[in-house]
Amino acid sequence: MTERFQGVDFYDIDSLLSEDERMIRNAVRGWVDEKVLPVIQEAYVEGRFPAQLIPQMGELGMLGANLPEKYGCAGRNNVAYGLIMQELERGDSGVRSVASVQGALVMFPILTFGSNEQKESWLPLLASGEKIGCFGLTEPDYGSNPVGMVTTAKKTPDGWLLNGTKRWVTNGSMAHVALLWAQTQEIGDSRGIRGFLVPTDHTGVTARDLRGKLSLRASDSSELHLENVEVPDNALLPNSEGLKSALSCLTQARYGIVWGALGAAMACFHEAVNYSRERVVFGGTLAMKQIQQLRLADMLTGITQGQLLALQLGRLKDRGAMTAEQVSLGKRSNVNMACEISREARRLLGANGILVEYSAMRHMANLESVYTYEGTHDLHGLILGQAVTGKAAY
Repeated sequence: MTERFQGVDFYDIDSLLSEDERMIRNAVRGWVDEKVLPVIQEAYVEGRFPAQLIPQMGELGMLGANLPEKYGCAGRNNVAYGLIMQELERGDSGVRSVASVQGALVMFPILTFGSNEQKESWLPLLASGEKIGCFGLTEPDYGSNPVGMVTTAKKTPDGWLLNGTKRWVTNGSMAHVALLWAQTQEIGDSRGIRGFLVPTDHTGVTARDLRGKLSLRASDSSELHLENVEVPDNALLPNSEGLKSALSCLTQARYGIVWGALGAAMACFHEAVNYSRERVVFGGTLAMKQIQQLRLADMLTGITQGQLLALQLGRLKDRGAMTAEQVSLGKRSNVNMACEISREARRLLGANGILVEYSAMRHMANLESVYTYEGTHDLHGLILGQAVTGKAAY
């Protein structure tokens, strides 16, 4: 499918965007068309991330795009940042994940919890893409319940001694620095969870690629093993305090996913519409068939609802009024919508839908991971249930 993407805008969402927001969206959209789509199919099949894209993403201001200009970032508002995530995931979830992890899970905590020295040392390098970061919170036995983490940081006369294992670490094998969360007190005491900046070439740090993925194949997913890793005191993010610090980073990343899922859904819808106009069956094109029109109508409705949700969430974030529960609703709703649209698009394409030259099944497989990571679909439902009832059920 070579037709240039023109967007999905049934409710004239563009009229609600500023000229600057549209300009940024269009610039990233063109870059995805020209640089990502020509290489992503091969990268997906081969199970590798096209690393040559990262310096370009830095040059175009996509890494930490909503963080301050004083640290070499673009200083965009949060709606513009969301539109960047939308367009990157229209290319592939793995591409959006690189920017999301770099900006929301590494640069944001350095900015929020780091020392002035840490900010000045790392943020410009990460914003340019010269250095790549990764985020280690999830462990082999602790995903949705990070309070149970067993990675420890023991105080020593010269700093800290880290031991443990982090799993499902995006960018882990290619990262220069890892932002790791560890227990500094007794296991199970969330007040003792702190963040540490650890160079990945440090003695005792071992990265291992996770093999056999059937989803997010164009993404670097790793396991980081820490064995008696000695770091100085200045490795600690001094203002990190407890699990709430780590979870605040996840809120930033989930915000990007709300927009990213839209991009995947839009790509699948665009592909399905084009295919329906071209594919001839039973004396006419698929576009003439009632069942396919109903499928396309449902896709369009879901995307339009998701666009309005994401835009209002972005405006709330720009006003400083966004809540974590609102992000949970957005992540849960838009990812579920995108999952459904990718499946319906794959089905509309028939047998051709399983070919890598079409994007629907690649997006469908990726979105199954997005459905799970950064808080599972059901866990976000329980967060919303608690917000409605005032009672925790987890």
